[in-house]
Amino acid sequence: MAAGASINAQYDDDDNYIREQERLLPIANVVRIMKQILPPYAKISKEAKETMQGCVSEFIGFVTCEASEKCRKERRKTVNGDDVCWALETLGLDEYAGPMKRYLHRYREHDRADHRANQEKG
Repeated sequence: MAAGASINAQYDDDDNYIREQERLLPIANVVRIMKQILPPYAKISKEAKETMQGCVSEFIGFVTCEASEKCRKERRKTVNGDDVCWALETLGLDEYAGPMKRYLHRYREHDRADHRANQEKG
């Protein structure tokens, strides 16, 4: 009986570990962004990479949760870019909201241009 409990405990630990890893951004993506900012000769410790991975993932979850709650109250199922911008402002992260709005505007313009080009082809 103890062996079965041990196997289940190990499975639970592994399952929790997998869920934790799914919650985090891939570390390779986080490191790539870190390297863009740092000098080319800079070394990044494993601890620094993992800490930044946790912080970035927590930040995204925090903003996404706020945007998702807004959608839930409005009885919508899809979070869009405007919801994310709203969440950034609501959370007092105005310094991120402005650049995000500009990016979203450019993205939508590009998307419309692609859509028009595809319609002209077809």
